[in-house]
Amino acid sequence: MNSKTLPIFLAFITMGIADAMGPMSDAVKNQYQLNDVMATLLPFFVFIAFAVFSIPAGLLAARIGKKKLLLLGLGLNAIALLIPTLINPSYVMLCSCILMLGIGTTLLQVSGNPIMRDVSPQGAYAKNLAFAQGIKGIGSTASAYLATAVATFVIFKDLGWRAAFPVFFVLIALTFISVLFLKVEETKADTPPSIVSSLSLLKTPFFLMAVVGIFLYVGAEVCITRFLLPLNKSIGMSPEMASKFGAPLFFLVLTFGRIIGSAVLTILSPKNFFRISTLLGLVAILLLIIGSPVLSIIGVILCGLGFANIWPLLFSITVEEKPEAANELSGLMCMAIAGGAIIPLIMGKMVDMNLQTVAFIVPAICFVYLVVLSLKGGKKSEVIA
Repeated sequence: MNSKTLPIFLAFITMGIADAMGPMSDAVKNQYQLNDVMATLLPFFVFIAFAVFSIPAGLLAARIGKKKLLLLGLGLNAIALLIPTLINPSYVMLCSCILMLGIGTTLLQVSGNPIMRDVSPQGAYAKNLAFAQGIKGIGSTASAYLATAVATFVIFKDLGWRAAFPVFFVLIALTFISVLFLKVEETKADTPPSIVSSLSLLKTPFFLMAVVGIFLYVGAEVCITRFLLPLNKSIGMSPEMASKFGAPLFFLVLTFGRIIGSAVLTILSPKNFFRISTLLGLVAILLLIIGSPVLSIIGVILCGLGFANIWPLLFSITVEEKPEAANELSGLMCMAIAGGAIIPLIMGKMVDMNLQTVAFIVPAICFVYLVVLSLKGGKKSEVIA
C-alpha cells in the first residue's frame, strides 16, 4: 500500500455502505409500517442503479476521467447520506436517497476498479484489486453492523434507525478529500467511446463471456447468502445452528479469502488462481446439494474461499486484455451485477417448490460456466502477476 493506492482503498471501503441497506430494511419496515415487498425496495434500488447506470458511467469516466467520476460518486453518496441525517425523511424521499446512494456506488465501482490499475505499480494490479475487494468486504460487514449498533450510543439515540448515516457521511467526506488531492496518470483511449462502441466490445467472445461470467457469479453469490439458512434448516440443523453456519460464516470466510488473495497472487498467476477458485466454488456447491449437516458446513467454508476472488480476478484478467477500454469494460461488468437480482428469482422458485437442496443446482450451473471460462482465459492473463 502506498500514498496513491490508499485513497482508492478508502473508496472501496465506502462501496460497502450500500450493503447496509439490506440489514436496515427491517427497521425501515417498522418505522413506516410497510409490507415486506415495500421494505425490500431499499436494496432493490441499489441493484437497479447498477443495471441502469453502469454503462453510462463507463462512458462518462472515459470523457471526464476516472478520478473525477470517483469524486462524483462520493459526492452523490455524501448528499444521499446527509439528507436523512439532517431530517426524518418520508419513505419516498428515503427511497430517492437510497437510489442516489446506489447511483453513487455504481460510479465508485465503475471508476474504482480500473483506476486501481493506474495507481498500482507494474504487475501489482491483480493483487491490489483482490486486496481492495477484501477491504470492501470489511466495509460491507462493518456497515451492516453499524446500521444497528450505532443507535445504542447516546449521541445518536434520537436518530433511531438513521443513526449510522452521520457516521457513513463522515467516512465519505474523508474519502472525498483524500481522493481530491490524489495525483494519478490515467490510462485513456485515443477516441472517446460511445454506447455503440462499448456494446461492440461484446463482439469479442472473451469479453462477452466475462460479462456473462460476472452476471452469473453475482447471481450465485446472492443465491448462496439468501438460501443457506432455509437449506440448513431443511437438513436438520437447529435455527441457531442454521443461522450460525449460514450467511455469517460465508461472509466471514469470503472476507478472509479476499484479504489473503493478494498474497496468493504473489505465487500464482491470475489465470491459474481463477481456475482454482472456480473449481473450488463448484465443489463447494455440490457439497451443499448432498444435504448433510457436516458437508454443508464444509461446503459453506469452501464456498467462501472459492467465491472470494472471482470478481477481482475476472475483472483484472479482462481489463488487461484491453487496458485502453478499461472504462467501457468496467461499465459492462458492473452492469452485470444485476445478476444478483435475477438469478436468485430462479432459485427462489425452486425453493418454493420445496426443493431446498436441489435448488442449489442453480448456483452450481453458474459455476460450471465459470469453470469453462477459466479454462479459456484471456490471451494476456498468463503474464499478469
